[in-house]
Amino acid sequence: MEKMRLGRTNLFVGRSGFGALPIQRASMDEAVRLLNKAFKGGINFFDTARYYSDSEEKIGNALSQMRGDVVIATKAMAMTKNDVLKSLDVSLGKLQTDYVDILQLHNPASLPDANDPESAYAGLLEARERGLTRFIGVSCHRLSNAIEAARSGRYDTVQFPLSSLSSEDDLELVALCRENDCGLIAMKALSGGLITNAKTSFAFLRQFENVLPIWGIQHEHELDEFIALEADPPVLDEALWNLIRKDRMELAGMFCRGCGYCMPCPAGIEISWVARMSLLLRRAPSQNFMTDEWRDKMRLVNDCTQCGQCRTKCPYGLDTPALLEKNLEDYEQFYASYCRKG
Repeated sequence: MEKMRLGRTNLFVGRSGFGALPIQRASMDEAVRLLNKAFKGGINFFDTARYYSDSEEKIGNALSQMRGDVVIATKAMAMTKNDVLKSLDVSLGKLQTDYVDILQLHNPASLPDANDPESAYAGLLEARERGLTRFIGVSCHRLSNAIEAARSGRYDTVQFPLSSLSSEDDLELVALCRENDCGLIAMKALSGGLITNAKTSFAFLRQFENVLPIWGIQHEHELDEFIALEADPPVLDEALWNLIRKDRMELAGMFCRGCGYCMPCPAGIEISWVARMSLLLRRAPSQNFMTDEWRDKMRLVNDCTQCGQCRTKCPYGLDTPALLEKNLEDYEQFYASYCRKG
């Protein structure tokens, strides 16, 4: 697999990375098999987080024997130095290693005070000084935080959502990271599953030599697709641009990316799915959602207490309760039509 330099880290990684959030939904045996197949297929960058339930443990079981040949990035969802170090200690045990290559802060509301000796940033520095991580970074969904981190020179890497749907404002981060020699890791490269033709986003992101996409992989056919794309990278020609323009028209405006930071919901609503249901029904096989189980899940929106937690946690500033109500309304109409046809 073609390799790229990840900014000032001087780490050379395959141009497709493995996003390990989805493998928490796979069995241990299946996850280990996928991770090993990814490594054999040329993928050497694996991104995970302490927040991703047993994702780190699965990586540890699969890749600990080839530790020197892989680059592992994890994240700590912490606000103090001590909490960063405690989180990292757990991660190292799960990953079966004594260091990670990149330790990232996990979606902080704002960047920590670099001059505060007890801040989360101080925790990153201590971890690096002690050899528990080689490099430090931040993962964020707010563009202002990503820009500040890249400009500051304090972070070796920045992770931010980038895809063929990205706005011109978002894409300015690409040049900024290049200018500051900051490694740029692109998460949500398929926009949480809303981009259904991987070739479009693959070709779009491949035009930027300093962008490392991490593809969220849960199933073998997904891994096979990205390995095949790496073997024969598609050219961003007019045909692909037309598909991208079509996606942008259909997904214009403010929509849920499925990041999950609004969860858990006190009413039990699976917000990251329910808030995207209208789009999923039109962009994925709709019959998958035409079940009693999914109808019950959607109707939990009626139990919403309007507590506002999801609205305040959304990094994109969405009016989530209103979005849930609109998606339930669309779902009910779609379900009724489906039943009449059935």
